[in-house]
Amino acid sequence: MDEAAFRVARTAAIAQPCVFEKALLARCSSCEVAARHALAEREAIACSSPVARTNCGTLLAMLRERSAFALKLPAGAPLPHALTMRLQCGGLRGLRKALDADESDVHRLVVAARERHDGFAHLPWPVIVAAVQSWQGGRRHAGDRE
Repeated sequence: MDEAAFRVARTAAIAQPCVFEKALLARCSSCEVAARHALAEREAIACSSPVARTNCGTLLAMLRERSAFALKLPAGAPLPHALTMRLQCGGLRGLRKALDADESDVHRLVVAARERHDGFAHLPWPVIVAAVQSWQGGRRHAGDRE
């Protein structure tokens, strides 16, 4: 299946894609409201809660805004995969650290952040941005190549 056909099939099958889909697919976190779907030998993740998706979208937008200077993010431009992974996985790791939580479920973290800090604007952003900046993905080893 070519990429254009895959995107059309994905849009038809998933009305509300998960905002933190890349982090979930990389197993950086989990989510109780995520619904996994197999599409053309790939996996896609939908969000089963419109409210949760809105909250996650707001958090991710704030992560990007607050991390822009530290990561030298281009304004408004689509992010490469590596930077998206840093924002999502590093941001969720930073949120766990800021909340002093062992929780890895995205939905529960987002709800806890909103409740404890009266919204996302009052989160301890320096702690979260530091985690985003320091996050590094798994490295491939010589034995991993085929």
